[in-house]
Amino acid sequence: MRDLRVSVTDRCNFRCMYCLPETEAAHNFYRGRWANFPNPAPIARQWQSHEKILTFEEIERVVRIAVGLGIEKIRLTGGEPMLRQELEKLIEKISRIDGIKDLAMTSNGYLFAKKAKMLRDAGLRRISFSMDSLDRENFKKITGRDGLTEVLESIELARQLGMNPVKVNAVVIRGINDHEIESLAEFARQQQLKFRFIEFMPLDSGRAWQKDLVVKGSEILQRLQKRFSLSPVKSDNASETAKRWGFANSNAEIGIIAPVSEPFCGHCNRIRLTADGKVRTCLFSVVEHDLRSHLRGDASDEQIKKFFVDAVWQKEPRHYIGEPQFKQPERSMSCIGG
Repeated sequence: MRDLRVSVTDRCNFRCMYCLPETEAAHNFYRGRWANFPNPAPIARQWQSHEKILTFEEIERVVRIAVGLGIEKIRLTGGEPMLRQELEKLIEKISRIDGIKDLAMTSNGYLFAKKAKMLRDAGLRRISFSMDSLDRENFKKITGRDGLTEVLESIELARQLGMNPVKVNAVVIRGINDHEIESLAEFARQQQLKFRFIEFMPLDSGRAWQKDLVVKGSEILQRLQKRFSLSPVKSDNASETAKRWGFANSNAEIGIIAPVSEPFCGHCNRIRLTADGKVRTCLFSVVEHDLRSHLRGDASDEQIKKFFVDAVWQKEPRHYIGEPQFKQPERSMSCIGG
């Protein structure tokens, strides 16, 4: 394990179809396909109370101990991490820990501009934004928020601040934004971005995921190869989740993350810490390991280390998507941390 994803909040200001499909547009889309579309769990019941969320000091301690065990990469996630008050203070604390080679964050970009320079100055070096559409109305349909302008401004600002690389992610859903695959790739080429297309995964609170909504990574690649001259990008990172291609005469890059059709479980090196202090060894874990009780008890650093090691030995062999024994996690992506 070399990669620890730390969720700093389970709250989010977007209602994306693939995570919290609670908007009328999401309901209309899913009900148009299935008459018995399940009612999504109200987000208010999913949010953790303030006292259950880990403090910055608790997160700092966990990260320091994890780095001592071999963790090299920290990515701050949510929910939407920008909703966590004084986030820059946490970034500053983490950036001072010896042994961290990479400190990054994933954000929907809507609030990023308000604190971008402060976050950079605190030690944030990389940022990934979610942007599933370049069409304002479709963006609003997917996310429940009229926020495309803010996201585009955040992408440009991150580049101006020297964050490198700036990555942009798009979850592709058939019948929703798959018609934009080529235009999103063209945007990446023109803007010299590293763009990731991600297969639609069963992590939505509405339990509305269906396999026929997944646009396979192979289909995405075939379409892009018809439009662009792409060359494979070699990687020395055996645990990388994306298969990458570069454009001719451009520093831009396309990556395809295909966990449903081409699982990469065998070389996964990630573990996750939820905002309320649970360790998850897989996005699709149905078991969570309660670290918060140890942090708030009298556990020593050595005991926390043992807790981590014991949890990692219970890491699932694979995610089981598409198999009879697959069970969708009770919590949606926003509550797990991506």
